[in-house]
Amino acid sequence: MENFVVSARKYRPTTFDSVVGQHHITNTLKNAISSQHLAQAFLFCGPRGVGKTTCARILAKTINCQNITPEIEACNECESCRSFNSNSSFNIHELDAASNNSVEDIRNLVEQVRYAPQTGKYKIYIIDEVHMLSNQAFNAFLKTLEEPPSYAIFILATTERHKIIPTILSRCQIFDFNRIRIEDMVRHLGGIAQKESIQAEPDALHLISQKADGALRDALSIFDQMVTFSGSNVTYKATVENLHILDYDYYFRLTDHLLAQNLAGSLLLFDEILKNGFDAHNFLVGIGEHFRSLLVCKDPQTVQLLEVSDNIKAKYAEQAQKSSVSFLLSGLNLVSTCDMHYKSSKNQRLHVELCLMKMAHLNAALSFAQDGVELKKAKVGATAPASTATTGAPPVPSAAMQPNGVPSQQLQQSATGTVPSESLQQHSPGAVPSQGLQQPPKPQQVTPDAHIAPPQAQAAPAPAPERTRPGIPLPPQKKLSKIPSLKDLGNKQAAVAEVAVAEEAEEEHYGTITPVDQARLKTVWHSILRRKREENMMEYTLLNRQYHISEDNEIVLHLENHVMMDQFTSLRPAILGELKKELGNRSIKLRAEVVEMQDERKLYTSQDKFNYLAEKYPVLVDLKQRFGLDTDF
Repeated sequence: MENFVVSARKYRPTTFDSVVGQHHITNTLKNAISSQHLAQAFLFCGPRGVGKTTCARILAKTINCQNITPEIEACNECESCRSFNSNSSFNIHELDAASNNSVEDIRNLVEQVRYAPQTGKYKIYIIDEVHMLSNQAFNAFLKTLEEPPSYAIFILATTERHKIIPTILSRCQIFDFNRIRIEDMVRHLGGIAQKESIQAEPDALHLISQKADGALRDALSIFDQMVTFSGSNVTYKATVENLHILDYDYYFRLTDHLLAQNLAGSLLLFDEILKNGFDAHNFLVGIGEHFRSLLVCKDPQTVQLLEVSDNIKAKYAEQAQKSSVSFLLSGLNLVSTCDMHYKSSKNQRLHVELCLMKMAHLNAALSFAQDGVELKKAKVGATAPASTATTGAPPVPSAAMQPNGVPSQQLQQSATGTVPSESLQQHSPGAVPSQGLQQPPKPQQVTPDAHIAPPQAQAAPAPAPERTRPGIPLPPQKKLSKIPSLKDLGNKQAAVAEVAVAEEAEEEHYGTITPVDQARLKTVWHSILRRKREENMMEYTLLNRQYHISEDNEIVLHLENHVMMDQFTSLRPAILGELKKELGNRSIKLRAEVVEMQDERKLYTSQDKFNYLAEKYPVLVDLKQRFGLDTDF
């Protein structure tokens, strides 16, 4: 029975051209070999399974090859290549730093470096997982790494570059290996399947490549596992079943339920996923990835970011057309918030179900918000005054009449002051008397502190133009004011009556309008401060400030900064109501302003104190001169 060799070893690259997904590394190494600009030490960094050790072996083999091909590859025919292929080369040494990380191991290595190669040109030392060396071993290796013999080359490989001390990094030529792209892994797995006479579906190879997370060695191991499970026919369904992966179909079905606002279907699908043994957190992360893929498909320029097979990509494009950008962004926000709080949640299933409930009603919420915006725009458009400016003299229609029988031109002239109101009564026996068309008296202004909504401010009347004779058109660029309707007059009179009633009610509640009694105010203010000191020390500190009273009974509190102003805004209504009630004065107003505190001059030395007193009492200067006093006391 033939021994089975895993694909990661059987199909391990032996030439630079066969390395997958690291062309920037292989091209640089080939150019260094052809130009004979080889560094004394190389450091290969990158994640697992991307070809670091493989490239180190290919480099070591090619450097010692006696007949390098024009493509800068090893010939595999010379003595050095044959000994390397049979693992019997005396010039290429591999050391696993994970198990040989002590100072003694490095000293033995340094002793071997002292001896020149018997055959070949170079002695190459490949140290894998070099970050596992101890600090003492690194320090013992420093001198040799900095000044090695001309025939010695060191190739270090590591997955954790940050653990290597800087003195080692500065002595190496560093190469950073990339994660293998999914397309490159799919192509490589497809070639191996063809060589092994295995039927593999492209969707299955894509799924294996995504599961490998950029590591080709992991992808090859998963591929061997799937071949063992399903035989010579690797299908997408078998891959999903064996690898225990949440299928794309789950997320497509879930998104359809969410778009249709089918909450029951979403919860039942989540329950099915849990019963199949999948983790709820992985399901939550998968929703975010699915929404991100749908969002990527919305723009043709970003479709290339979607690393899936063509069949799955077509499904994404179809569902992306049904989903709005607002829905996807809001859903991503909900999933991200749920993901952040998942670990700290006591009932994690309910936490995910609550997220699904919110997403199931996203379309309804977005539709409601859109309707509100459109309604607001419609109201703004309806209330905006229409522009009546004319570019020339408008024609005077002779037969245009208003519903009350008055010619429209005369009504407009009456509204602008060009025709007396008596002419309206002569031309329209059934019209409203002229007294009804006069502007009502303006209501009394109500202070902002009153507990009623102030009536809308009336538009200022347009200045009356000069009187003109009937039949002569108005001059251009004049705006004609609109005649007030009976409905508007009724609303204004009702508003005036409402303000009067509110004022009477407020007067009964708070008292009459009188100047503020400062002594009484001081007593009430200290009473409020005593109560606040017992209830809320923060509010007491905020109110325990200086204040002054303006002419219109406005109490102005002095604050130090704008943060205190924000706190005062929330506290102001309650304090103002209490002041009005205790003082029996409804005209009191309360506001605050930020007063910059000026730094007072500090008196430190005796001379400063004397100068300060001399400014207030100039006689001290004379006394000092007469008696010869010294200020340093």
